[in-house]
Amino acid sequence: MLVPTIALARPLAGLIFLIATLVAASTCLARESPQLPPTLVRAMKAAGIPERNISIHVRDAGNDEAVIDLNGDQPRSPASTIKVLTTFVALDTLGPSYTWKTRVYRTGRLANGVLTGDLILVGGGDPYMTSERWWSFVQGLRESGLVRIDGDIVIDNTYFAPTAGGRGDFDNKPWRSYNVLPDALMVNFQTSRFTLTAHPQRTRPQIVVNPLPSNLVLENRATIGQGRCSGANNGVTFNTPADQTSTIVVGGTFPSACGSFSLARAIMTAPDFAYGTFRTLWSQSGGTIEGGLRVAPLPVDATLLYTHESLPLPEIIRLVNKFSNNVMSRHLLLTLGAEKFGAPATAENGREAVRQWLSDHDIRMPGLMLDNGSGLSREERVTVRGMAEMLDIAWHSQFMPEFAASLPLSAVDGTLRNRFRAAGMQGRLRLKTGRIDDVSGLAGFVNAASGKTYVVVILVNHPGAQNGSADIVQAELIRWVFAQ
Repeated sequence: MLVPTIALARPLAGLIFLIATLVAASTCLARESPQLPPTLVRAMKAAGIPERNISIHVRDAGNDEAVIDLNGDQPRSPASTIKVLTTFVALDTLGPSYTWKTRVYRTGRLANGVLTGDLILVGGGDPYMTSERWWSFVQGLRESGLVRIDGDIVIDNTYFAPTAGGRGDFDNKPWRSYNVLPDALMVNFQTSRFTLTAHPQRTRPQIVVNPLPSNLVLENRATIGQGRCSGANNGVTFNTPADQTSTIVVGGTFPSACGSFSLARAIMTAPDFAYGTFRTLWSQSGGTIEGGLRVAPLPVDATLLYTHESLPLPEIIRLVNKFSNNVMSRHLLLTLGAEKFGAPATAENGREAVRQWLSDHDIRMPGLMLDNGSGLSREERVTVRGMAEMLDIAWHSQFMPEFAASLPLSAVDGTLRNRFRAAGMQGRLRLKTGRIDDVSGLAGFVNAASGKTYVVVILVNHPGAQNGSADIVQAELIRWVFAQ
């Protein structure tokens, strides 16, 4: 009787071991892929977005434990949430004291304020040379004693390699400032504000351009009409004739009921805009220029005359993330490429610098596709798990204060100023938003009611996600995380 008992016991022991192994594996799997909160599942159904179109990763920043992981390694279009990757890699690589330099050189003789030669403006990739800072640049140069320039203004923008494509490639709206292409000497995002005012005694509206490039040809063909103040641009049209990039034709009928109306337009080429605004400001400051514009590399025999520094990097990434500035983010990617591999900066070198940073920090992103680093792209792909790992590194970095301060604050500023206003949430969420057609996302940090900090990344790639359906899911996810 003993032998049959032993024979039966062995299969039974094997069965018990197998069951235990399966239970352990099931438990491990549960830890690796936590169940979704029921309220979040209901929010997905209410929004009409299936789980297969959503990726979520939430982790406790204190112990790196995953709280939620849904499709964590599925490549997704990130829209502007990818800016957290571009800005932190730039901060971690270049350091918080990094600045860009715009330099001025001269050829020929300078005596008694008169330059008998050319003045060369060398762009260093400053992402935030606004009209105010451009004015400061001109004033600094004037204070060096220079008054009259007998030669040309030469622009050297070779620090960045030429960018392929045109401003209208993304959505056929080349006049939009968010579509401006990077340039090593980019002034005021190549954008001027046009203000139209209807005066009763005039048949055409008055047009004021700020900043006003001296080389801009403005043709005012608009007329003042009656009727309500409505319609696209209040009835005003803006056109640039073919092969006349420095000409703007303003047409249409502007209702007198509008009174005054302003809108911004990206105009001209980067060198033309930089030259035209420089010449305007130089003349306003009392200086004179006898020559014209040339675009050429810095001559080897040129002499350095003046250097203008940009805002420091932490202030730049704050502007990028708070207000989701695309061209500034693209400048960061190009700068990474130039600092890592040398000038001229290319997008591919910038992408390689980011890929190397991810590899150095053991962050895997299956299907990673980097394009321009801004999210204004149909090609870029990331994973929420990889993005969360990057954000976790950022949270524990020595540069965490600078990086965290760059992110929009819930119900306070930036792209979150009108979101997450529920009691207690104000100012406790630091999240970068992202939105293009069929894409909506959030990425950043949630300081929960318990005092714990959670890393949160959610990307929704679903038809019409940008129109509000994704907001329902995002709101429920953040509400649930905040309650932890």
